[in-house]
Amino acid sequence: MLTLHHLNNSRSQRILWLMEELALPYHITTYQRDPATLLAPAALRAIHPLGKSPVVSDGDIVVAESGAIVEYLVDTYDKTHSLKPAAGSQAARDYTYWLHYAEGSAMPPLLMSLVFSRISKPPMPALLRPLARMIEKGVRKGYIDPQLDMHLRYIDNHLAGSGWFAGDSFSAADIQMSFVLEAANSRVPLCKTLPHIQAFLQRIHARPAYQEALLAGGQYDYA
Repeated sequence: MLTLHHLNNSRSQRILWLMEELALPYHITTYQRDPATLLAPAALRAIHPLGKSPVVSDGDIVVAESGAIVEYLVDTYDKTHSLKPAAGSQAARDYTYWLHYAEGSAMPPLLMSLVFSRISKPPMPALLRPLARMIEKGVRKGYIDPQLDMHLRYIDNHLAGSGWFAGDSFSAADIQMSFVLEAANSRVPLCKTLPHIQAFLQRIHARPAYQEALLAGGQYDYA
């Protein structure tokens, strides 16, 4: 049986969703973030040296990194080929692109936004917080906000076509991109004004497998 090493409020939620879409039997081993540092516990290093989630164990096979896990699960268990477009098609090329774009291009500015939102808070000494806020404001104006604006408008424009990321139907690329857009929707005001992203989020939230994954993974917060 597959085991998902699941960290609360993390990218592993979308792996739960994928396993539900594939109707796979699985076991969840749950880990909690440190409430002060928000980092994963050291126990995850016993599963993978980097101590990060998601990690999937399948017998003696251990797979880390969201994109690699998505590819492994789809290639191994999607017997009906419903979650990956046919090889050689434009949809297949889009599938590969968005599968890698999610973490390679879209997540870095979101992560930077999260990090800089915390630099002026404890444990930063009170006397240094005004300076930290000035640094945050400068970095946001000069880099983070323009990057987020560019990426979100680019994604919204793509979704204006079929409404999905790879071809005319739902695929695992949509699952991979879901974390990006749900995180952006919770942190970036612009995201709530982009109609095709909002319609995409409504469609995925309505999927039964998505809802089952939320029940399985427990309380979830993208903020």
